[in-house]
Amino acid sequence: MKKRLSVWLPVIIAVSIALGIFIGNYYRMSVGQNHKLFSYTGGNKINAVLELINEQYVDTVNIHDMVEGVIPKIFSELDPHSLYISAADAAGVNEELEGSFSGIGVSFNMQTDTILIVSVIPGGPSEKAGLQRFDRIITINDSIFAGKKIDQNDVMKNLRGSKNSTVRLGVKRRNIPDLLTFEVTRGDVPVYSVDVAYEVNKNTGYIKVSKFTRTTYNELITAIAKLKQQGCNAFIVDLRGNSGGIMETAVNMVNEFLPQGRLIVYTEGKAYPRSDIYANGTGTCIGDPIVVLTDEGSASASEIFAGAIQDNDRGLIIGRRTYGKGLVQTQIGLTDGSQLRLTIARYYTPSGRSIQKEYKMGDNENYEMDIYNRYQHGEFYSADSIKMDNLSEFHTSIGRTVYGGGGIMPDIFIPSDTSGVTSYFNSVARTTLNLYTMLYSDEHFEKLSSFKTYQELYNYLQTQSLLEDFTDFAAEQGIKKRPTLIAISAKLIESQLYAYIVRNFFDEAGFFPIYYKDDPTLLRAIQVIKEGKSVPTLDSLSEKSISECASPLRRYSLSKERVHEHKVG
Repeated sequence: MKKRLSVWLPVIIAVSIALGIFIGNYYRMSVGQNHKLFSYTGGNKINAVLELINEQYVDTVNIHDMVEGVIPKIFSELDPHSLYISAADAAGVNEELEGSFSGIGVSFNMQTDTILIVSVIPGGPSEKAGLQRFDRIITINDSIFAGKKIDQNDVMKNLRGSKNSTVRLGVKRRNIPDLLTFEVTRGDVPVYSVDVAYEVNKNTGYIKVSKFTRTTYNELITAIAKLKQQGCNAFIVDLRGNSGGIMETAVNMVNEFLPQGRLIVYTEGKAYPRSDIYANGTGTCIGDPIVVLTDEGSASASEIFAGAIQDNDRGLIIGRRTYGKGLVQTQIGLTDGSQLRLTIARYYTPSGRSIQKEYKMGDNENYEMDIYNRYQHGEFYSADSIKMDNLSEFHTSIGRTVYGGGGIMPDIFIPSDTSGVTSYFNSVARTTLNLYTMLYSDEHFEKLSSFKTYQELYNYLQTQSLLEDFTDFAAEQGIKKRPTLIAISAKLIESQLYAYIVRNFFDEAGFFPIYYKDDPTLLRAIQVIKEGKSVPTLDSLSEKSISECASPLRRYSLSKERVHEHKVG
């Protein structure tokens, strides 16, 4: 038995090992490769997973499209302002900040079945080629763009293009039966961010800034020079609806109004040590009264500007609480033309407050509902509805209390103006008002274009029966006449009809003086400057004001200006 065991034992062991290997391989084959350990290096798990899918997935997949879909989801888990911009969208997104684009240089309206030119940019490619207001573009490069539902994006793609390229336009002009042909060489078309600058009251200049681009500072300097030439020595800077732009631009602009050595803003982040930016004393309006107008649409760079004016007690903020965006983004280009707009720091106003409102990482939905929630809580109509209990207190240079963590609180609150707003007005404003002004301007082009100034045109329009004509037109479009509501909204409707018709012939320079003629926020700013009360004092804001008294802040010291350009949305 011992002999037999010694002979067979090695054989049995060998067979058992072979059988074990066979069973193991069979089991591994039977369950497939679902349990296979896939190794990857350097922690790049996403690339490893994509590589695995590309090599072994049962069907062919488009990895590029998959990546383009995954990256935005990754960014959605960060703060609400970090953003992935695809290569296809990068050019359009950046045009707003660059202050120009390559195109033919016209503004157009598409509410009818044709492309109606409503404005030709002076000195631009279209003006040089001979195009005029209210020309109709029928063909673009011999393709018909009339008489059908036209997609605005398709029109933009065909009119814009690389600099020095040409586009062939077929144009219908009034009183000329034949189609006119124009060869337009595309060029740089400026996108103005200072919408208008005019003397709103004796010696007081009004400047409307819609965004902060690379060209906005130069536009501001030009506007100030023009107004000073007209005798203005006080300024109202309107930042309502201004969602921001380039931080450096805001810094340069507010530097025009602050004395040397005053802190403008400072930034700080995990990988970015604190960086302070001070006024250098070269501003052209250091001693001129200033009032800044804000609302819930004023964000980011607008809040840098308003915060610096308020914390330095340089001027008053009038209007409503700003948006509350205090995060700084830098834009990083990738080799395929796409870009990352990544939050790298927070900015702080001179008193040390962060304006950024509360948010939760990855919860963009609730963040975006904030403005609507403010409206629902009645904040647009009453300063008392603003909850101050959970906001941190800070102090301006003379000791006034200001609040951080939710936007810039105005020094003087002005509720949203609802006078004349009815359900009838809301209906026509959404659907027919702009269409009517376009058709009216086109139909009466010869007469309306004969006026030399917007004031002359405005005076003429007030002699016409526009309200009755418009309500008849609206009824034809399906909006029933409501005599009682029309009577309540009459003044508001007429004012907007006048403003939009004037805009078709005198652009923003004619539009804003009429549109804001009875604007309560602007009127309050004019009054403050007229009464010499634009500079805050501890006891000058006794009326319905957000600011209160507190202990004085430390004095600022002069430092060499350090400006880092960041794009803030």
